[in-house]
Amino acid sequence: MVLYELAIIGTPSDAQIDELSACVSQVVEPFGLRLGEEVAWSVRPETFEPSQRTPAAVAFFGGVGVNEDGLDALRRSGVPILPVASAEARIAAEIPSQLRPLNCLAYATHGPERVVTGLLECVGLLPRQRRVFLSYRREEVREAALQLFDALSARIFEVFLDTHRIAPAEDFQAILWHRLCDSDVLIMLDTPGYFESRWTAAEYGRALAKGISVLRVGWPGVNASPRASTASRFDLTAGDVDAATGQLADAAIKRICTQLEFVRGESHAVRRLNLFSKIRQAVECIEGSVAGVGVHNAVYITLRGEKQFVVFPSVGVPTSVTLNDAINHAAGRSAAVAYDHIGLDKKWIEHLEWLGQNIQSARWVRATEAAWTFAGWELP
Repeated sequence: MVLYELAIIGTPSDAQIDELSACVSQVVEPFGLRLGEEVAWSVRPETFEPSQRTPAAVAFFGGVGVNEDGLDALRRSGVPILPVASAEARIAAEIPSQLRPLNCLAYATHGPERVVTGLLECVGLLPRQRRVFLSYRREEVREAALQLFDALSARIFEVFLDTHRIAPAEDFQAILWHRLCDSDVLIMLDTPGYFESRWTAAEYGRALAKGISVLRVGWPGVNASPRASTASRFDLTAGDVDAATGQLADAAIKRICTQLEFVRGESHAVRRLNLFSKIRQAVECIEGSVAGVGVHNAVYITLRGEKQFVVFPSVGVPTSVTLNDAINHAAGRSAAVAYDHIGLDKKWIEHLEWLGQNIQSARWVRATEAAWTFAGWELP
């Protein structure tokens, strides 16, 4: 079951391949992932065409006269490319011109560890957001929801459960939608009355509207509604649910958690691709161009033929840390953070606008308004 796809292309040596393979294995092992299994590992493939539903990244090892075939296709598809030169002084000689706008690493200086962490940052594994939203009807599956809350929390997920995550006197619905927007996956506990509830039906629909993947956990005897046709399915059997207590069997919980990891990776891939597509369409609409995608999912953009800046797409709810990271990763370039503001709490949006007014090193850009915003920028 592939959750992430990584590739090494260009001119890496056999020794470098061995070092990188060992390093990737060491880094992903604590996450319960295996190189060649959950983490696909392609070495010098003739072509690299990852699934658009799986997070993917490429390390391109440059060299004099290196084969550039396939680079343009990767750039157009939005797959992040990490250029690697043998040394800093060799970047101009070894890295193709179309990749030079991207931040490069020098293997002699940074070593295999930084190349590996750069790749994993590109696919969103480091650092990783692990947030899920439990959507259920209390009167039908409260005990199972509490069980899943505990099980997922133990697996280092931040779980939104309506009875646990909203403080007294808060605007319940505003906070609920805000937390949904920041979730990687919506887990719907599909019981007989799930779509009969106004609120659970809205949770499901708005997850789809935000591009958030849905894992449908179907109760025994409950047929999947046609409305849930796009959801990933996990069907419980009669033996998975204790009829007396309503609790789930440990084996069922384990299988749910395993499938959740796959759905989560798919969700990140889809949302990141959607945001990248919106940015690219906005830039092309005003006759700009996208040079490519680099480390930290940085999108390198040229406007009006000469003005250059970098945009960092932010999946979920952006924070001041998001802005700080963008400034640090921009390497002195003009920078922006693009995000989807729909569904976010109004107080949070006001907070972001206040940050933008007081921190001039980077700007906030609403994805739906990107073309309008970019067209009016005065870049240095």
